[in-house]
Amino acid sequence: MDFLALANPGVPGLHPYQPGKPVEELERELGISNSVKLASNENPLGLGPKARAAIERALPELARYPDANGFALKAKLAAKLGVSHEQLILGNGSNELIDLLFHTFVGPQQEVVYSQYTFIVYALATQAHGAKAVVVPARDFGHDLDAMAAAITPATRLVCITNPNNPTGTFVGAAELEAFMDKVPAQVLVVLDEAYTEYVAEDERIPSIDWLARYPNLIVSRTFSKAYGLAGLRVGYMVCHPQLVAVLNRVREPFNCNSLALAAAEAALDDEDYLNQAVELNRREMARYEAFFREKGLKYIPSRANFITLDLERDAAPVYQALLREGVIVRPIAGYGLPTCLRISIGLEHENQRCLDALARVLG
Repeated sequence: MDFLALANPGVPGLHPYQPGKPVEELERELGISNSVKLASNENPLGLGPKARAAIERALPELARYPDANGFALKAKLAAKLGVSHEQLILGNGSNELIDLLFHTFVGPQQEVVYSQYTFIVYALATQAHGAKAVVVPARDFGHDLDAMAAAITPATRLVCITNPNNPTGTFVGAAELEAFMDKVPAQVLVVLDEAYTEYVAEDERIPSIDWLARYPNLIVSRTFSKAYGLAGLRVGYMVCHPQLVAVLNRVREPFNCNSLALAAAEAALDDEDYLNQAVELNRREMARYEAFFREKGLKYIPSRANFITLDLERDAAPVYQALLREGVIVRPIAGYGLPTCLRISIGLEHENQRCLDALARVLG
């Protein structure tokens, strides 16, 4: 039986998403130990103390289903962001919510506009739902918003923007993004994926939540997987018009956020010390990578996220493999159309030093 032939039309051409290589897998393959993973843009500080305590308090109730609507977490988010409960939807990571957007609003004969060199899930979801991908050439490895606005047609249903961008770390400022939103027709949805927004300096962050009253077609997506250190629990959220939330809730999976994720995320919002420590560590260690690259004459893409992308200006695969043999896992991004680049997540000081020493040996 050819089960692939039974799949929906967009599925046969898909390839499964390739995550960063797990430490256990590398050490099993090469027979090494004490490896360092700098591949998946996780928070190197680990679980915050308030989130950890909340998880421990939630353990006795794990035999029961979680709150399907996430009332307590929504209340905390609503107060923090200055929005209503009805503007919030929670997901098993923001990735689930992005896919939910596609599942709800995108289908055959419709177009999805996104940039070259951006989050690969947009391409996967577009193909899986039988829609047409309109990929706009990047400008300086980031979004060319003027070109993206010009690419919108009557068939466009969704525009996807990641800011800061993954995997390049580029950033679009408020004035440019606001000018773009002014050009987008009201019937075209715009998802603004701000998974890395906490790493942007406060005076440069986009006031995207404030814009929701002006742009009912804007959907802001955020996550607890990065700066808040909860990647293993998978919890994210979207903020948008209440009617959009109501439509999405018609197809959202029941109990899509587990009890530990809900409890940890609620507590993490109160842990400002942990968040500030994570952001400061990222700022300080990012500067070390930049200084190293400049000293070695290496090309890199300036980043506002918690990773930095190195452009070797040659096939990066041999360098990636050599780093694996050194016990350092980074992320090759040929699948994003950047075969000469490696994306390096910012880790703890000793992890970053391990990576820099390995790069120095490998590159000579």
